[in-house]
Amino acid sequence: MSFIQEFKEFAMRGNVIDLAVGVIIGGAFGKIVDSLVKDIVMPIVGRLVGGVDFRHLYLNLGSGEFETLEAAEKAGAPLVKYGAFINTAIDFLIIAFAIFVAIKAINRLKRAEPPAPPPEPAPEPEDIKLLREIRDALKPR
Repeated sequence: MSFIQEFKEFAMRGNVIDLAVGVIIGGAFGKIVDSLVKDIVMPIVGRLVGGVDFRHLYLNLGSGEFETLEAAEKAGAPLVKYGAFINTAIDFLIIAFAIFVAIKAINRLKRAEPPAPPPEPAPEPEDIKLLREIRDALKPR
C-alpha cells in the first residue's frame, strides 16, 4: 500500500474528520466566549467592584512610573498583567461550564442502549448429566 493511499485512509476516517470539525467549532466558540467575557461579563463585574476595568490592571516590576498599561508596554517595562489573567481565568470557567452543559445535554439526547442479553448458560458437563439421570431414576424407589 502506498504512502498516499495510507494517508488518504487515515484522513478520511470518521474520527479525524470529527476532530477537525471540533477544532474549528471550538475556535469559533472561543472567540464568542472571549467577546462575552471582555464585552459583557467583565464590565458588569468591574462596575460591581467600583468601576474597575480588569484589562488595565497590572503590577509594574520596573523602576519607572507609568500612567497606563499601554504606556508601560511601550516603554518595555517588566509587567505582571494580572487583570488579563483574571479575564482569561473567567474565559476558561465560562468555556468549561458551557462544555459541561453541552455534554450533559448530548448525553440526555443519546438513545439508551438496550441492555445486553444475559449470557447463555454454559453447557452442562456429561458427568453431571449422568448423575442427574441416576438421581431421577432412583427417586421413585
